[in-house]
Amino acid sequence: MKFNTKVIHAGVHPDSATGAIMTPIYQTSTYVQDEIGVHKGYEYSRTGNPTRSALENSLAAIENGKYGACFGSGLAAIDCVIKMLNPGDEVISTNDLYGGSYRIFKTIFEKYGIKFHFVNMLDSRNIKNAINANTKLIWVETPSNPMMNIIDIKAVADLAKEKNILVGVDNTFATPYLQKPLELGADIVMHSVTKYLGGHSDVVMGALVTSDDAIAEEIYRIQNSSGAVCGPMDSFLVLRGIKTLHLRIQRHCENGVKVAHFLKTHPLVDEVYWPGFEDHPNHHVAKSQMSNFGGMVSFTLKGDDIEKSKKIVSSTKLFTLAESLGGVESLIGHPSTMTHASIPREERLKSGVKDSLIRLSVGIEDADDLVSDLENAMS
Repeated sequence: MKFNTKVIHAGVHPDSATGAIMTPIYQTSTYVQDEIGVHKGYEYSRTGNPTRSALENSLAAIENGKYGACFGSGLAAIDCVIKMLNPGDEVISTNDLYGGSYRIFKTIFEKYGIKFHFVNMLDSRNIKNAINANTKLIWVETPSNPMMNIIDIKAVADLAKEKNILVGVDNTFATPYLQKPLELGADIVMHSVTKYLGGHSDVVMGALVTSDDAIAEEIYRIQNSSGAVCGPMDSFLVLRGIKTLHLRIQRHCENGVKVAHFLKTHPLVDEVYWPGFEDHPNHHVAKSQMSNFGGMVSFTLKGDDIEKSKKIVSSTKLFTLAESLGGVESLIGHPSTMTHASIPREERLKSGVKDSLIRLSVGIEDADDLVSDLENAMS
């Protein structure tokens, strides 16, 4: 079954009771048992819910995995992955990553004895040099947030397999429409489902997908034990959103091309970060592991003028100043004061997140209107 068919049909079935073509919203906390231990597969909705199960099966299918698990947010999904580790274990993470991921690593899990090393993963040799006997997980975000850095997933996976190290990939920016990390050797794929998979800025959710039986068993144990699950209504909304994923991402990509090329020649702009440019770091890797380059674009201003940057993000009309990304509407943000404010400035600058950096989530509106909106805001 090809991807465009999978997003509509895979993992979901007509309701057996009524024949409803859409998965019902099973808004219930508990389930009747015929006798002790005899039930229809569900006991309590923290452990399992039919609407959530349909979504988990759908996500596993579109990532070409065997098992899916959904959580109350992307960070709750990451929380689950790190809880698979033990005190004394070490993690190698890309140094250019979502600020919330950095925050949970540094302020939550370090105090429980897990050590994190943040390295530039554009060159896989940096990862190899950081591996030691305690390394248990390599955490990859590609394309990265907000610098759009491209990390060679297969190269990382090959390194990890030699040392029996797990590889987790945050696939939020690419989605399975553009990139399938499990096929490239990753053990776990993470999504902030809030973004492109939901696609309509009306859900907060996270997910993990794997094909490994033992990893899946541990994920489900932690999911049930920690209880950070999503509800049936949110699951229904994402099931609906996934059905148009292929159509939306195609338009995001088309609009991203036009916006990126407009910015590339603008006199105020210093650098544009978009994987589709041939001079973008690891562009050749993006071409090989992604089917297109996505609708996320970041750029800096000449002179790193933070005040000009703030003025631009407050002056657009179609690009809405807001946190998050991946919805049908275009969003604009200022990472150093918004999504990445939790990262110390010194560390932020090391990864390229300058004070003037602006991040665009290019939506699916008319591309000419979006370019005009930016042009007016930057005039």
